[in-house]
Amino acid sequence: MTQVETAKTAETAQAAEAAEMGETVEAAETEQGGAGLRGAGPRRRGEAMRRAIRIGLRPGPWKRGLVLAALAVLLGLCMLLHARIPNRIGNLGSLMETTLPWFGLFIPALLAGALWRRSASAMTALLLPVAAWLHLFGGLLSDKSHQGGDLMLVSHNVRADNPDPVATARDLAASGADVLALEEITAQARPLYEKELAKEYPHHTVQGTVGLWSKLPLTDTRPVDTMMDYGPLADTKPAHVKMTYNRALRTTVTTKQGRLAVYVAHMGSARVNPRTGFSADSRDRNAQALGKAIAAEQNERVVLLGDLNGTMDDRAFADITSRLRSTQEVAGSGFGFSWPATFPVVRIDQILVRGVQPTSSWSLPATGSDHLPVAARINW
Repeated sequence: MTQVETAKTAETAQAAEAAEMGETVEAAETEQGGAGLRGAGPRRRGEAMRRAIRIGLRPGPWKRGLVLAALAVLLGLCMLLHARIPNRIGNLGSLMETTLPWFGLFIPALLAGALWRRSASAMTALLLPVAAWLHLFGGLLSDKSHQGGDLMLVSHNVRADNPDPVATARDLAASGADVLALEEITAQARPLYEKELAKEYPHHTVQGTVGLWSKLPLTDTRPVDTMMDYGPLADTKPAHVKMTYNRALRTTVTTKQGRLAVYVAHMGSARVNPRTGFSADSRDRNAQALGKAIAAEQNERVVLLGDLNGTMDDRAFADITSRLRSTQEVAGSGFGFSWPATFPVVRIDQILVRGVQPTSSWSLPATGSDHLPVAARINW
């Protein structure tokens, strides 16, 4: 065999060997790939099962937001059953009733939480507080006022430390009121009010710190004992001493339509104290005494004007609200908030009536007081 033939034979053998090795490697790779594919199937199935289990365990729309749903139910029950909340601890019931309209602010907060949690249970539970709030206050959202009125009434706590009583008196005289009640009149400011109001109101009476100015004659005027001073020493004080801090009166206004019994009152203050809670003992005692006086009133037509230091939802005024109606509720527009004057959040200044028909009720612009004046027109 020649050298050339020997070389070709060697090359052929090498090529065959290389081809065999390539087939072996390729077969091995193919075998490994097949094994990988066969192993991938169970892994994917396991992951799918775990994912399905997680989704199954995830709370659905009715299971999410159960705390929000419970809060919504509690809010609705508090509004519906406010009269059953006891006053034994810090006058909690009266405090809630004083701020009752503002409980509606919790509704949009709970709604936002329900939408964020996508909670069907919370959304459904919110129907209860919405219905409760509308039941209690929905009627105040509409304008119930009407034109006309035989008599215009105004009540205003003028504030003991009013920096400008003269300007306040002029503003009130310009209101057009036929009967004007003032509360918190000091001995120093009284001559100023009497001077500025004399032209518009020829008839007036001041009993202690409350007074009434009228364009119509007044008769049968007297102070009303609302038990501002009580206890063992109360009966030992002379009448002229008690009169200095008297805070209620009763008089009769003679109109073309007949006689109208008018009460003016300033109830004791209510305070919120972190230790004692809602303190309103003096106010509640005054309200009970005034309620008895109104219950004994013989005239069928009665008006109560004053700063009662409480809302008409408060149970403390049950003896009064059972006999008199709020002009704001009957013929007003909105809540008629009157305090504080800079940003009113509660109506504690009231005009209540019996035997006459309110046609409109509203608040007047601010004066130098921390209260807004409240006004109403009535018909016989």
